[in-house]
Parts: sequence; C-alpha cells; structure tokens
Amino acid sequence: MSQKMNVDICIIGAGSGGLSVAAGTAQLGLKTVLIEKAEMGGDCLNTGCVPSKALLAAGKRAQMHRKDDIKGIQAHEPEIDFSAVKDHVFETIKTIEPNDSVERFESLGVTVLKETGRFVSKNKVQAGETLITARYFVVATGSRAVVPPIAGLDPEKVLTNETIFALREQPEHLLIIGGGPIGIEMAQAHRRLGCKVSVFDMGKILPRDDQDNVNIVRDVLQKEDITLHEKISIEQVKHTEEGVKLLITKEGDMLEIEGSHLLVAAGRKPNIEGLDLEKAGISSERKGILVDQRLRTSNKKIFAIGDVAGGPQFTHVAGYHAGIIIRNVCFKMPAKVDYKALPWVTYCDPELAQVGITEETARQKYGETIRVAQWSFEENDRAIAERITQGQIRVVTTKKGLILGASIVGTGAGELIGLWALAISSGLKISAVTSMIAPYPTLGEISKRAAGAWYTPSLFSNKTRKIVKLLQKLPF
Repeated sequence: MSQKMNVDICIIGAGSGGLSVAAGTAQLGLKTVLIEKAEMGGDCLNTGCVPSKALLAAGKRAQMHRKDDIKGIQAHEPEIDFSAVKDHVFETIKTIEPNDSVERFESLGVTVLKETGRFVSKNKVQAGETLITARYFVVATGSRAVVPPIAGLDPEKVLTNETIFALREQPEHLLIIGGGPIGIEMAQAHRRLGCKVSVFDMGKILPRDDQDNVNIVRDVLQKEDITLHEKISIEQVKHTEEGVKLLITKEGDMLEIEGSHLLVAAGRKPNIEGLDLEKAGISSERKGILVDQRLRTSNKKIFAIGDVAGGPQFTHVAGYHAGIIIRNVCFKMPAKVDYKALPWVTYCDPELAQVGITEETARQKYGETIRVAQWSFEENDRAIAERITQGQIRVVTTKKGLILGASIVGTGAGELIGLWALAISSGLKISAVTSMIAPYPTLGEISKRAAGAWYTPSLFSNKTRKIVKLLQKLPF
C-alpha cells in the first residue's frame, strides 16, 4: 500500500554530502527524509577514501620494513598476506560504518528510506511505495567510475574503485589506466604490497598539481619500480585466459604490455540516470546537474551537491556543499560556493597537496609579476632526524605578497596544507605566516621558512643594508 509524506527537506543519496545535510537539517528542527538505494556512506566509506587510505596504510607499513636509512635498524623484506590486508581494509570500513548508519541518523530524527528515489513532479519524489512532497530537495547521488571506450575493453573484465578492494588474490602484474590521484595511490599501494605495477596515461601523471612537485613524486614512484607510461595512446585491450594485454603507442613505437589484472581509474560520471530530472524541471549535462553558485538547480527549490553537481570531485567538497545548503535552507542566507581556497591531496608517499592556484596558472593570470617562494624538507631539522627529507613547499603570491596558492610534497603534506588554505580563504599576505611562531622541531616549520624566504631578496639587499646602517646612527 502506498503512503504519502510531507516534509521540509528530502535528500536523495546518503554519501558524505547527503549525510551532512540530513544531520544538520534534522538537528535544526526540519522534518527530514533521506533516500538511499545502496549502502549508507556512499562511495567515500565503501569504495573510495576510507578503503583506499587503509590499503595505502598497509603499503606504507610494509615499506617501512624495507627502509635502511637509520643506522642500527636492519631492513628486511616483509611477509605480506594480501588477503589478510583486505581484512584490515574492511575492518576499517566496519569501524567507521556506525557513524553513517541508518540507526544513527534515525536517532538524529531523520527518516531513512532504503529505496530508489525518482522525481515525479517539481515538488514530489517517489521512493518505493512512498510519495514524498517537500519544500526543498537535495540531489546528492554522487558519481561512479567511467570505463573508456577502448577497442576490445570489456567493462565486465576490469577492476574499478568499486571492485578492487574486494579482490583477495594478489595481482602478479596490475595494469592501471589513469595517472590521476586514484591511479597513483593504487599503484603505490599495490607495488608496496608485492605486486608488479604499470600505469598508463594519455598525458602526464597528476596534471592538476604543481609540476615541480609532481616531478618529485614521479621520481619516487620510478625508484620503487612502478613503470609509468605517460603521453601514450591505448590502441587496444586484449582479454586473455592469463589476464590482459594492452597495445599502446608510445613515442611513435607500438608496444604490447601483458598483465594479470586491469584497473580503470580514468575519470568518473555523475549518477543521474533514473532520477527523472526532466519531470522536476532540472537541467543537466554530461558533467552533471547544472547549478548556480548557491547550488540551486534550474528548479530553485531543488539543490544538487557533491560529484553529481559537476564540480570538484572530493569528499570534503561534498561536506562544504552541505554547509552551503544548510545556510541557504535553514538560515535563509544566500551562501555561495567559493573554491579559491579548495585544498586537495594525493595520498601517495610522499604526499602531494595543493591549495589555490599553481605557478603555471598564476603566470597565465597575473603574468611574470608573481613571486614563488620555496623551502626544502632537506633543510628541516625534524625531517632530517626522521630521515624523511624528500620534498618541498612552493608558495605562489602576487608581487605584493597576497597568497594565491601553495603546493607541498612530503611527509604529512595533507596536514600541512591546511594553514595555507586558511591563509587564502582569509585573504592573508605572506607576512602573516612569517610572523607566526612555529614550534620546534616540527615539519610545520617549513611553512614559516618558505614565508621567510619570500623576503630574503629584499631583506638582505644593499638598499636594506644602507637603511640599517643609517638607523644605527639614531639614539635607541
């Protein structure tokens, strides 16, 4: 028997963004319903951020056994039980899972429907046998991996982020199509867990990041015997009884590379099929649902957030979007998105973190007047003590010192980038970081030293020396 519900807000999708909106609106007193047809927590918890970081942690722990950089500690090849490592991955998911559970959200006052939701009109959604009328809707259905149309490629015979973590057998040779963050993270994790790994990309790896810092990551990956095939074209995929073969063109030569497993990490597409968006008057395109700066769709009572909205595809962006929705819906504040201080991190080792714009983008926008300050972990005392000196920080500013972007490659880069995100969002100049007191010895000192380096050319110039000399003649 069908039933009807009248609510303040209806959210379709229980990923990071949808859960954050539901928790906020329900606790602020709005009658909230959350629709999810699959697993609570969405991609991030079940097939994305959480399992990938757990697998990376296992790989990093294995790599620590191989290191011989501190005298007195004998390096050795670790014994790796690949299937048991996957137990670690799923135990991590299970530990976090209660935070995203139906029970928790129902305890917050959210009505959770484990159904498929679809629009039937501009203000109604059908979820199973329930017809929901709401004042506001939020579409938070996320995205999924794209399998590119390569000759011979069978989508049923490849791995994606949705299936690779359930793989119990250790790949002998893992071939990865895609040199973005997912591809690079999975490449290093599997190599450190004993697999041979090759990565294939039509362009360069990690193209959105500072290329000086990407070069450091590239060098590390190659030293760990990860084969990188960059600037290639994949002509054909051949699935065999033994595994898979890739026929590629590289620098004019035709090569055939054989592997046991193939992982596709070559982009994502929004989950909009089956939503019947046209019945709600919602416009969309290939990249996702079209939204304005307030994340409103062409139907102003319906919002879209996270990956499905076609913007930056990060879990923390979905969380940020949730805050925009709560301010708009609950507090009637016309809050708008602003990505100028959006940080992102590739969790390889060393980590690669970026916020704001890169040097290349800054030069295109501001010309040669920009300034770049940098400092190496090789000159950081904590890094020296721990033998983690590989990496650097690069900070891009205007001529007058306004911070435009920062990129860090090194241990803990993802933790260190937050300072620069705050600086950019607050419109600070680099002098604010220079005047900061940083605890010693910490990796975080690298930020202060880079800021100090920005002033070095002018501070120790002949002009400054003359001023100092004149000032010495004045009484104290």
